[in-house]
Parts: sequence; structure tokens; C-alpha cells
Amino acid sequence: MDLPAGLYTDEGSPEWMNKADNAWQLTATTMVCLQSVPGLVILYGSMVKKKWAVNSAFMAFYAFAAVLVCWVLLGHRMSFGAKMSPVLGRPGAALSEIYLIRQSRWGMVPMADFVFYQFAFAAITVILLAGSLLGRMNFYAWMLFVPLWLFFSYTVGAATIWGDGFLERYLIDYAGGYVIHLSSGVAGFTAAYWVGPRHAHDRQNFPPNNIIHMLGGAGFLWLGWTGFNGGSPFSAGLVASLAIFNTHLCTATSLLMWVSLDMVIYKKSSVIGAVQGMITGLVCITPGAGIVEPWAAILMGVMSGSVPWYTMMVLHRRSAFFQSVDDTLAVFHTHAVAGLLGGILSGILAKPALLRLMYPHTTYHTGLIYSFSEEKHVEGFKQMGAQLVGAVFITAWNAVATSIICILISRIVDLRMKDDDLEIGDDAVHGEEAYALWGDGDRMPKTLRLRMHPRLPSFCQRQV
Repeated sequence: MDLPAGLYTDEGSPEWMNKADNAWQLTATTMVCLQSVPGLVILYGSMVKKKWAVNSAFMAFYAFAAVLVCWVLLGHRMSFGAKMSPVLGRPGAALSEIYLIRQSRWGMVPMADFVFYQFAFAAITVILLAGSLLGRMNFYAWMLFVPLWLFFSYTVGAATIWGDGFLERYLIDYAGGYVIHLSSGVAGFTAAYWVGPRHAHDRQNFPPNNIIHMLGGAGFLWLGWTGFNGGSPFSAGLVASLAIFNTHLCTATSLLMWVSLDMVIYKKSSVIGAVQGMITGLVCITPGAGIVEPWAAILMGVMSGSVPWYTMMVLHRRSAFFQSVDDTLAVFHTHAVAGLLGGILSGILAKPALLRLMYPHTTYHTGLIYSFSEEKHVEGFKQMGAQLVGAVFITAWNAVATSIICILISRIVDLRMKDDDLEIGDDAVHGEEAYALWGDGDRMPKTLRLRMHPRLPSFCQRQV
């Protein structure tokens, strides 16, 4: 490949590239990827009933690989390429070396950083969506669903809000409260409607198979969010530092709020509830992490630990509408509700000075509460209007696009597994079990009962 003369210094780096920013961006991207693999793989595989552990983990594992290939072949340019319409870029591959080593559209880093970082966002969105479908979706249908949803649903949200679409100049979405979380929550709930419910027994009795591993997966998700929100400025600067601080402050507050409500109302602290509170805190702070003050992050944590708790623990149980759709891991509440809440609160709490620091050429208006102190209340209400319009658009597009995709796939393969397979679980779908030394309920063959390592002393021998 011939490169322009003088493009590189003696050290082999482009003159425009900031090495510190590049190093941080590669680190942040790796952290976001770790949220999915192994984070959500472990979380999903542990949070479901034992017979669905393999299938749930593998849905996430497959999606991560499939999204990467689809992203570089078409998805990235559809999201961030030359505009084909106000909501979509022109399809094309992001594989050219010349394209990947040029300066990114954001920051002083190579385009390769931008492409891969945005892939990590796309991948985790699809995997979060999968949480609504665990325990019954036909894996062949899932294999078709992932690329179709990426191309015709996710790319539209990314292009519209981040890729120079019609909302980018108006809607505040720092790191994906709408593009990622509102999208995955609405799409997951919609797909759950079309796929249908789990087996009746599973829906009534669905305990996690390993709570300790569940906490480990949740830990990957929490700490990985450092890269999720810290990497969004594409520089190792002040905004990244503030965003990381706000992220963990909001998350801890939300977790404590959720656990407190559980203890007050149900007289018992729930580990699963603590994880849900952690997730809602992470989601809520995401659209405003680098543009709100720490006191606002605490307020957002209080709201994210209480509003989704109410919609999940109270409203969901009383609503025939919510009861009619089997959202396995309550993705609608933890992501759609928390993401919408974060987007609205960002419009209220965004500090003008921080907006200008993050977006030097901003066209955003001020946060609503600051608009009154600066006597710019009209601008504050305009910003709130933009936040609400964006929420309506993302919700409507994902509901419609996901429905069309599910209907199309149902014409090719069944969306839901057969009832017989639903009773068996992993062994019927993949021929494998998560925790099987020998089959569930089977006695160890007599010839194996006394089989042991020949060097073990006799007192270590145990007959089954």
C-alpha cells in the first residue's frame, strides 16, 4: 500500500494522532467488549434456569461474532457513512486500509479505533436485546435475527443520533441511552411478543442456576462501563474523567436505592434485585455521563433505582399488557425505562459549560434547570422537546422494524422452539449441558463409580 510522503514521523505515527488518546481508546474499546464477552455471556448463562444456561450464553457469544462481521461489511457505513437519507448512511465496507488509518471523525485517533469502538456498542445492543428472548427462541431464528436487526434497526438509530442524521444536532445522547438502551429494551419487548412465552413451568419457576457467577458477570458489566462512558469522548481528557466518576457514583446510588426498596417493601434484600439496580444505574447515567455534575449523577441514581423498580415490581405485576409479554430478564424495565429516564434527565440536568466542553461546536440547548438561572427557559424547553421527539422516534422505529423482521423470519423458520424441546432445554438444542458430568437425574455408570486417579490414596476414593 502506497502512503503519502511525510504522513508519518520517524516513530511511525501519523502527525495528527495523539498517542495517549489512542492508547486510552483501545483500552476503553476492550473494556466494552469485555462487557459482552465474557460479561453478559456469564451473566445470562448464570441468571437463567440451569437447563437454559448453555443456550443463553451461546446466544450472546454468537451475536458478538456475527455483529462484528456484519458491522465491517455493511453496518458501520450504514450508520456513519455518506448519507443516503436523513436516517441512514450508504451501505459499504469498512475494510480498506486507507479508510481505517485515516483520522477518525471524532478525536485524534485512527478510524480503526472508531469503527471497532462503535462495533462494541452495536454488539452489546443486540446482546442486551437477547435478554428478553432467553429460554425459548429457536436458535436458527436468532441466527437470522441478529444481522437483520443490526442492518434495519440499530443502524437507523445510530445514524439518526450520532451519524449526522436529523436528530444529531438536537438530541443529547452522550453514550447511547437512546441508541443502545431504549432501542434494545423496546426491540426486546417487541420480539418477545412475536416469539411467544417460555414453557409455562419455566415462566412460573425460573431460578438462576448460579448466583455467584451471576455476580461475576455483573461485575464485568459494571467495571466495563468505565470504557463504555469513558471512551465516548475519544480522548483521555476532562470529560472522560468526569464521565467515569459520574458513572460509578450513579450506579452505586441506584443499587443502594433498589436494595433499600426491596428491604422496606419485601423485608428481604435480593441479590438479583441488586444486580437489576446496578444495571438501571449504568443505563440511566449513560446519556448524560460526561455532561452532568456529580450531584446530578446522584439524583439520577436515586431515580434509576426507584422508577424502574416501580415499573418492574409494581406496575408490571398489575398490568395485563406487561403480563401478556414474556420478557425473560425484564429488559424493557432495566433498559427501555432506565434509558428513557436517563435521556429525559439529561435534558433537564445537562450543564451548558460541560456541553460546550464535550461538543465545542454544539448546537444543543441548555439543560432545563440551567435555562431558568440563565434566563434562557425557551432553550431549555426546546431541549426537552428534542429529547422527547427522539424517544418517540427510537421507540416507534424499533417497534415497527423489529415486528417486520420477526414476521419475515417466521416465514422461513419457527421463531419459537418446539414444546418438546422447551421441556428439555440445552440438551435438545445444542446436545450439551452446562453442568453435566453425567446426565441430569442419571446414576453414574457402575463401572465409573470407583474410577479414580491411580495416584490418589485410598482414603480419597468415594463411592457414588
